[in-house]
Amino acid sequence: MTSPLAHDGRAGIDAALVKRLIAGQFPRWSGLDVTPVEVDGWDNRTYRLGETMTVRLPTAAGYAAAIAKETRWLPALAPLLPLPVPPIVAQGEPAEGYPYDWSIRGWLDGEVARPERIDDPTRFAGSVADFLRALQRVDATGGPAAGAHSFHRGGPPAHYDGETRRALTALHGRVDTRRAAAVWDAALNAPWQGAPVWFHGDIAANNLLVRDGELAAVLDFGTSGVGDPACDLVIAWTEFAGASRAEFRGALDQDDAMWARARGWALWKALISLAPGDGDPEEAAGHHRVIDEVLADHDHAG
Repeated sequence: MTSPLAHDGRAGIDAALVKRLIAGQFPRWSGLDVTPVEVDGWDNRTYRLGETMTVRLPTAAGYAAAIAKETRWLPALAPLLPLPVPPIVAQGEPAEGYPYDWSIRGWLDGEVARPERIDDPTRFAGSVADFLRALQRVDATGGPAAGAHSFHRGGPPAHYDGETRRALTALHGRVDTRRAAAVWDAALNAPWQGAPVWFHGDIAANNLLVRDGELAAVLDFGTSGVGDPACDLVIAWTEFAGASRAEFRGALDQDDAMWARARGWALWKALISLAPGDGDPEEAAGHHRVIDEVLADHDHAG
């Protein structure tokens, strides 16, 4: 496996910058080692700080609003959820040529949720559903309404209608665009009717930690907010299948309209990821699989 140090420096952020930021704003931790984490996200760069903390730095202006949001809301959400979420230790300010707020969090033990690390996929799917139901039960009063900070997750999928239609045009002949358009139209024609609830915004394998074969923690609330939770159901097709998907669906107990919008969110992401072409063949195969599963699910629902 390639060392994290081998690709340090993405988005102009590296361990040396992090050490300078720590030394200037939190000198009590300046003697601690700073090391890139093994699995890094796109929106942020994350570093291990000593043994018990991490440093999280947005990679672009569009991601910067998440820092203050998580600092405000994660401490309020944490006691009400059945699994650990990132504990906020401190928030840093722009300095050393780095232009955004950044944060220090407590380290959470575990490994990202790869299939080989999960003892029972069906039980795991139920645990994810239990977490989402608990999150949706938290009082949403005053929470951040879906918008630009959540990349419009939690809002109507119609925000991405133009982008989706362009992807369908680009993918003509590579995917079944007629059936895909029907899935997208169904999502647009199933508007959210309920009161806003909390959503995570990016329930995906890299944001789910496993320990001893079980779901152990949930990371990265950068796209969280209050609104329509359909975006959190995309994992039904990206990670679950067969019995695990059935368990996830049954445990969430959502109506047909919710699942129609969820299929739309899953389809949108897979389409826009495929449309540029010439990507990693393994990733492209994964997107094609998601599209096929979503189309089949829509056909069955109809």
